[in-house]
Amino acid sequence: MTGLIINEKDIVVPGEVLAKGMDYLPAHGTYRKDDEIIASRLGLVTVDKRLIKIIPLSGRYLPKQEDTIIGEIIDITINGWRLNINSAYTAMLSMKDATQDFIRKGADLTRWFDIGDYVVTSIRNVTSQNLVDLTMRGPGLRKLRGGRITKVNCNKVPRIIGKGGSMVGMVKKATNCNIIVGQNGFVWVQGNPQDEVLAIETIKMIESNSHVSGLTEDIKTFLEKKTGNKLDIGGK
Repeated sequence: MTGLIINEKDIVVPGEVLAKGMDYLPAHGTYRKDDEIIASRLGLVTVDKRLIKIIPLSGRYLPKQEDTIIGEIIDITINGWRLNINSAYTAMLSMKDATQDFIRKGADLTRWFDIGDYVVTSIRNVTSQNLVDLTMRGPGLRKLRGGRITKVNCNKVPRIIGKGGSMVGMVKKATNCNIIVGQNGFVWVQGNPQDEVLAIETIKMIESNSHVSGLTEDIKTFLEKKTGNKLDIGGK
């Protein structure tokens, strides 16, 4: 017998055989042994064309260059700002990468960002010593004003966003909220207070049920019941 042994979105454990034969290729969280692809970690199976990979069910964010994330200012140094990025490592935003403004030496850096501020930023570089450098130079990168921040498992972010942004787009439409999902698991929601609460409740529901098949329809039904409005997804 060749082909997939498991179904997409199954939860698997290390050592479990996922596929036999050469029709599929191992990707993140899997490896090949002879003609079998085997899980190397606990997680959720996803199949992308011929690639089989596992999305971990837990774990902190591992910074990757060019990821767009949300960070919290936790310290101000003479050279810039230190941020919590929901990782084992903090990150640095230097003055030259924070703004196009000229910042003179000794300037009050709280004029730009203060402790407790949240920003949408991008990872410019990750060194071999796990030093993380950020930049605010790019489209959509900015300081966040108002709204609420909630935290989700960073490994569930792809499910929360959905293919082509479909899942988060549905939540935005139903709740009339602005939503930004950082790849590090910080999520910003902005709307009126009641809508923000519903948006966060929905996001947490997606996070908790990310392994469930038919989740999009379940979320659609949930939002329609909560709002009393019909939602159109995928042209349906």
